[in-house]
Amino acid sequence: MRAIIPVAGVGERLRPFTHTTPKPLLSFAGKPILAHIIDGLLDNNVDELVLVVGYMGEKIEQFVKERYSIPAKFVWQDKLLGLGYAIYLALEKIPDDEPFLIILGDTIIEADISDVSKTDTHKIGIHWVEDPRRFGVLELSGKRIIGMVEKPESPKSNWVIAGLYYFTDARKLRSSLNYIIENNISTRGEIQLTDALANMLNDGEVFESIVIEGWHDCGKPETLLATHREMLDKNGNVEKLEGNIIIPPVHIAKNASVKSSIIGPYVSLGEHSQIESSILTDSIVGDGTIITKCVLDNSIIGNDAAFSGRAYRLNLGNSSRVELEWE
Repeated sequence: MRAIIPVAGVGERLRPFTHTTPKPLLSFAGKPILAHIIDGLLDNNVDELVLVVGYMGEKIEQFVKERYSIPAKFVWQDKLLGLGYAIYLALEKIPDDEPFLIILGDTIIEADISDVSKTDTHKIGIHWVEDPRRFGVLELSGKRIIGMVEKPESPKSNWVIAGLYYFTDARKLRSSLNYIIENNISTRGEIQLTDALANMLNDGEVFESIVIEGWHDCGKPETLLATHREMLDKNGNVEKLEGNIIIPPVHIAKNASVKSSIIGPYVSLGEHSQIESSILTDSIVGDGTIITKCVLDNSIIGNDAAFSGRAYRLNLGNSSRVELEWE
């Protein structure tokens, strides 16, 4: 089973962190977003990856090659024309007659999809949301999908595409994307995968839905912190640390240094980070970052940053230096 992972976006909503680190390599709960995704795919019998890279793609390629032994191919996307265009490029690496998955590079999905290939229909992961207007929205008849539209102003349901797709083969999708591109069909100026799937549906292709309960968005600071909390509920690694007060769940890298501090709940400390005389709650601290005499809540601190002083909420990019007078 092959899996396509599109990770070419620039991550504008996660700046300043993505000025120096591609969004899929932002870390929390002990590993980067992309590692959470790939590890989940390995648990579900995926044995080859196709990654669509662009912005700082060389860092993503290096990370995957150094961390994983699974065969991986890389397709470069030089024009950010939408998800449909990214998948169109990736299909160059997918044989016509073999099944494959697509999973988005800013979404962590917790689901058992090992049996997804046991039927002969395409499948789409779905999730119920309160406000579906910024997603691909689906109409259902039982498990069968009977309609879909990208980012509608007046949604016909609250069921949205949850960033997971399974195709029995590549022929129909390749043909549909060719049609979309050749006829310059776009939604909000982008070539959308949802439009290509709707075209396939109109041509008689059958799509079934898979309800995804564990669907975690990592696309902007507030959703990244929410996903961080959910991951720590399952993957926290430290409950006690001499000389400190630890309020689980937290994840503290083994080589991090923590002195005279209160850590947690919901805090991740990266590799070689140093925390002293501080109180941290609901925050992500990057690798090599130094925090002293500080109170932080609901904050994201990048790699190799330094913060000394007092704050209550802070988003600080990589290699930043801030010193405030401690009162």
